[in-house]
Amino acid sequence: MHVVVLGAGVIGITTAYQLLKDGHRVTVIDRGDVPASFTSYANAGLVAPGHAYAWGSPAAPGMMLRSLLRGDQAIRFKPRLSRRQWRWTRAFLAQCSAERAAANTRIKTRLCRYAQAELEKVVAETGIGYDGRGGGLLYFYRTPERLEAASARADLLRAEGLELRRLSRDEVIATDPGLALARGRIAGGLLAPSDASGDAHLFTRALAVHCVGLGADLRLNTEIRSLTVKRGEVTAAETSTGSVAGDAFVLCLGVYSPHLAETLKIDLPIYPVKGYSVTVTAADLDTPPAIGGVDEENLLAYCPMGNRLRLTATAEIGGYSTAHRPADFRVMLARAQEIFGCCLGASGVTYWAGLRPMTPTGLPIVDRAPIANLWLNTGHGHMGWTMSNGCARMVADLVGQRAPSHSNEGMRHEG
Repeated sequence: MHVVVLGAGVIGITTAYQLLKDGHRVTVIDRGDVPASFTSYANAGLVAPGHAYAWGSPAAPGMMLRSLLRGDQAIRFKPRLSRRQWRWTRAFLAQCSAERAAANTRIKTRLCRYAQAELEKVVAETGIGYDGRGGGLLYFYRTPERLEAASARADLLRAEGLELRRLSRDEVIATDPGLALARGRIAGGLLAPSDASGDAHLFTRALAVHCVGLGADLRLNTEIRSLTVKRGEVTAAETSTGSVAGDAFVLCLGVYSPHLAETLKIDLPIYPVKGYSVTVTAADLDTPPAIGGVDEENLLAYCPMGNRLRLTATAEIGGYSTAHRPADFRVMLARAQEIFGCCLGASGVTYWAGLRPMTPTGLPIVDRAPIANLWLNTGHGHMGWTMSNGCARMVADLVGQRAPSHSNEGMRHEG
């Protein structure tokens, strides 16, 4: 079967790889000049089942409301005259009860654990490098009260088979001496020893090269303009460089998936949530962190990547712009310097902002579309890197008319 994958981010390229493994002929189309040039370019880098909590929680509405007056909230709401934004926001708020948050977190944790195992298989099969690092991830807290609440909440993840160890302040520093300067700001933490990290951009580009070696037709600098439907099936993708026919199509366009889907009268509840990242030189620090982690009270993630250190923060519900200025990163950098010292960024800072394709539940859509030969693999939110290889395997199973190797409960299209 000839399968056309729409999108060459980490979701599209991992999907292409799994389809190639199954013996399909694969064409991948993307408007970028290299794979993973949009959302996957400079994301957090954490492969983090230990951070699989749903963003829709009882705390989220308060953060969104306070963000209208303050710029230091982890979730920021920037209202727009956008029907799409307000529809999504209403659906997101409906997921913010304790009951819905727990249910979404359980499904998300199972998916993330499965997807991490699939990532490990892909790396073993291909041998590709991506500044990957094992050894776990640390989630630390600045007050004993927050640590106590987090340890109790972690029982949700533990019930799904994930190991999370509670650590004292001294045990956190012993686990990662790179946090020693922050000793006075750390009350303790949780260690997820099976979590990992790596550069999603490097991984995706290397896997794309591998896919081409397996016979994939990778068409970059090619804008997807529409899909042609005849007799209830998609027959071709119409692009800036011509028509691309296929037997089956997989939609992996992230925040732009709803725009293409709505031309087929398919409603996808996906809206961009903007995140900010900075990348600095690890050598600026006397003792760089040995493993990645999260300053949980500020939702500031950090990730060592070879000779670099990636920092990410903020969830901004405010539209499709990726524009940014140095002032947008001031709070993030100040909090990072509280942890790692004032030398952080001394050799320079690379700024970036990207758009996470979020659904109200925080779960991706991995399913057949209402059109028979169109499949959906989109809406992975802030954990696309963690989820990517598992969702790719699931959608390849669906394309091949097999039961998915992992349940797509909570990930089915309901439009």
